[in-house]
Formats: sequence, structure tokens, C-alpha cells
Amino acid sequence: MPHMDAAYNLAHWLTREDSDAQDVVQDAYLRAFKFFGGFRGGNSRAWLLRIVRNSFYDWLKQNRREEVNEPFDEELHDTVDETSAPDALLLEKADHERLYQAIAGLPVEFREILVLRELEGLSYKEISDVAGVPLGTVMSRLARAREHLRALLVTRTEAK
Repeated sequence: MPHMDAAYNLAHWLTREDSDAQDVVQDAYLRAFKFFGGFRGGNSRAWLLRIVRNSFYDWLKQNRREEVNEPFDEELHDTVDETSAPDALLLEKADHERLYQAIAGLPVEFREILVLRELEGLSYKEISDVAGVPLGTVMSRLARAREHLRALLVTRTEAK
């Protein structure tokens, strides 16, 4: 399946729950298959991620949930090099957890733009296509998301 990792990554950041993300991705791939005849070429990754995003919002309406507040499973998403020193591993794990919590604390419209840009590497134009918003809105949401993220990280760092 093309772009499965990107689709799951976006769905997981939006839902913050593995089983819900899988449901959203499955629904998105079914929709993509059903409407593949309407695909007019171009960036297939952006096209699929837009379907994932729309599937998430439909899922959200069906479940009548504003936000999903499930804890982050560090074991599923741990990218720490196990050959590092134990104290470095502990610090890196704490940094990853703080960053995850800060991103998860962002409003969904900021979180999705940040994930698409910083984690998926989409261009502003591709994000505009995926999110269905003007390019200027992408840039302003990304700037606000980064500022909120910075503020959350500074606040959490100062509190420790």
C-alpha cells in the first residue's frame, strides 16, 4: 500500500490512539479505492493524506469527541538508539515524551498542520491541498502552532 506510513502517522497524531488511527486509515484507503477513478494525477501522497484527514473528521463526528486523550505509548514510538549510555537514553526519552505531550496539547487544526510539515515533510502547497485551506492559512497556522509548541515546551521546562 503506497504511503501507508504517512497515512498512519497523520491518523495517529490526530486520534492519538492506535486502534482509532487504524480505523481511520482503513476507512481512508477504502475511500481512496472507491474514488480512485476521480484522481486526476498529481501528488498521490497529498491526495491520500487529504482523504485521511477527512476520514478523521468524519470519525470524530461519529464518535462525538472533540479530542482524544489517550496516553502516549513510548514502546510503540521509541526511536532511541539502545547502544547509547543509559543516562543519555533517559534524557532523550524524557525529551521525546515532553515533545510528544506538547504536540498532543496543541489544538487539532495546529497539530495537523505541524505534523504534515515537520513530520511528513509536505510543502506548504501540499498542506494547503490536504487541509483544504488557503496557502496563507497554512503559513499562519504553522507559525501559530510553532509558537504554541515553543510556549508549551518553555513552560514545561521552567516548571521542572
